[in-house]
Amino acid sequence: PNRFGDEPNTNIDPVTLGLPGALPVLNRHAIELAMRIGLALNCTVQRCAFARKNYFYPDMPTSYQISQYEDPLNVDGWLDLPDGTRVGIERAHVEQDAGKSTHVGGGEGRVHGAEHSLIDLNRAGVPLVEIVSRPDIRSPEQAKAYVGELRAILLAIGASDAKMEEGSMRVDANVSVRRPGDQYGTRCEVKNVNSVRSVGRAIEYEARRQIVLIESGEPVRQQTRHWDEGDGRTHTLRDKEDADDYRYFLEPDLVPLDPSAEWIESVRAGLPMLPAARRARLADAAGLQPDSEAVAVVVERGQDDYAFDVLAAGGDLQRALVHLQQAFAEVGASPTVPAAHLAELTALETGGRLTATQAKQVLTELLGGDASGPTAIADRLGFEAMDTSELAAMVDEAIAAQPDAWAKFCAGEGKAMGALVGHVMKSSRGQADGKLVTQLLNERKG
Repeated sequence: PNRFGDEPNTNIDPVTLGLPGALPVLNRHAIELAMRIGLALNCTVQRCAFARKNYFYPDMPTSYQISQYEDPLNVDGWLDLPDGTRVGIERAHVEQDAGKSTHVGGGEGRVHGAEHSLIDLNRAGVPLVEIVSRPDIRSPEQAKAYVGELRAILLAIGASDAKMEEGSMRVDANVSVRRPGDQYGTRCEVKNVNSVRSVGRAIEYEARRQIVLIESGEPVRQQTRHWDEGDGRTHTLRDKEDADDYRYFLEPDLVPLDPSAEWIESVRAGLPMLPAARRARLADAAGLQPDSEAVAVVVERGQDDYAFDVLAAGGDLQRALVHLQQAFAEVGASPTVPAAHLAELTALETGGRLTATQAKQVLTELLGGDASGPTAIADRLGFEAMDTSELAAMVDEAIAAQPDAWAKFCAGEGKAMGALVGHVMKSSRGQADGKLVTQLLNERKG
């Protein structure tokens, strides 16, 4: 198997090298993973055929790539973004990957100006799925959301580790601009986009570049362009080829593939709950919006099942999500803190036994391996519920000590409350309940 970081040209075979008499064999597992991708993207899985895509480049010793052209495996799907936008999926077809060219010299890592090039064929022949979306994305932000959601789906269904920095997920962004009401403009394909952040930056730059050309009366040429992360610009690689330039024809060494209905349904039955459905389920249980940050973060980390375990143990789910978002970033999908302990902590918090600040300190102990439980930890730390009359006296003291802040707060300056609450927290050595302090201040304000 090919592994990222292996010595160059060590994971190769006769088919990859294009040796005479070497014939390709279809990988059943790769086809099943491709079907999983298609079904997860709401595509129709259909009878398909393979084609040769002919081009001459050193990273493909056969001088052709086995791909799919007229009859792809997956067609006519969609992917819904968190903001509700539906992005159509034209096709998700199977092909073989090419090798990797490293251009040495010239300072930009591109073939133009390079002194020489090195070829690594380790990934050549590795199964690849190319997902082609329809022109439904209207901004860099939507493009980033699309890539992020697609990546989450690929991880959830086990089709890829989706590590963009290692090339196991790659993005080519086709960018065009137009005036309102006009037809689609000439598109340019931007390559070498290796992170979600770069997707946004590359599209933003390329759109501005095309707008400048149009406004100055120059045409936009259909090109393949290279994104340079260093200078934040795209550079011309070559004028864009059309399908005719590749001289597609049916692959004579592979027969057409016709997945049976039974096979398709067995693959469908093996799909897990997808990220969007998991976000909706968690948000509904917590009384939050599916696009809330806490819900999105917890699902992205795979901690949503743990959150439901906390709920089942009697915990407050909203408070649990806050703690998971803020304190559980490094613990993975299966935290070592028992769900019952986090449930107990949220109960102490919502019941007024612990303030938010105290709860954080108790949680730090739990994450550090203290298995005695939140109540025992709180007792050991000397955390006791503060008497309301004692807290009220501290609020009155804060008002007397901070007359300017109190006057501004009464005049409607909400930020002034911070100085008053801070004074109470300092006086109580962090034991005051911030929500109750705010309530008492508002009562006194009238």
